[in-house]
Amino acid sequence: MRVADLDTGEDVLTGDDHLTVPVAGLGVVPLLIEVAAQIEFGQLDPLEILDRGSIRPVGVAGVWQHLKAPALPVADLAVLAAAASDAAAANVLLGRVGLGAVRARMDGIGLSKTALIDGFRDERGPDDAPQVALSSAREMSELFTAIVNAQIVSPAVSAQVGEWLNLNQDLALVGAATALDPFAHEDDRYRMLFVNKTGRGDGIRADAGILAGPGGGVAYALLIGFDDLSIAHRLRAHDAFRALGADLMEYVF
Repeated sequence: MRVADLDTGEDVLTGDDHLTVPVAGLGVVPLLIEVAAQIEFGQLDPLEILDRGSIRPVGVAGVWQHLKAPALPVADLAVLAAAASDAAAANVLLGRVGLGAVRARMDGIGLSKTALIDGFRDERGPDDAPQVALSSAREMSELFTAIVNAQIVSPAVSAQVGEWLNLNQDLALVGAATALDPFAHEDDRYRMLFVNKTGRGDGIRADAGILAGPGGGVAYALLIGFDDLSIAHRLRAHDAFRALGADLMEYVF
């Protein structure tokens, strides 16, 4: 876990933030950065149509698998991946931009503990990578800080990635404390900014992002691995995220 003040960069709360751990769907963030960068530099047309049939069917998460449209433009797939953690959309985008390009981009940014190592799968066999993605709480919080401060690749790339991530509908972890509408959380009547991405898997819960209000702002990341033996185990993990969210709300308000 790591919480850092958004203005000063000073640590507010830390705990084992150097450890590299599985982060599941948080791996979409490096993917979106590469997609936005290729669009910015003319390597990828945001209106290029990509076909769902180009990948093996995957049903672990998302809505595209339930839609009739068999193909969608790059920009729409980025929205689905960011807003709904859509596994099919993410896999099709990854197939288009290339896993090697995503890894090279993370190396170029200077992230040594953050890696997208595979696409999403319904089942992982012995020949598959054991996880979708890895990162540390420190690097994830720093990555979100750089995104909102327009320091990732270019201001335009940072703005595009931030715009996509601002659509995230999973506010059930840290976001549960914000009382924001998960389907429309751009209402700034209380001068609150919340941009985040979550990751979920068997025994994995991860949430990283930015929370800012009239009293200040923080970059945070909480990555939890747990024995996923029952609903009670999951609820205890979720309680930790909600407790952190409540503390962050006190800090920024």
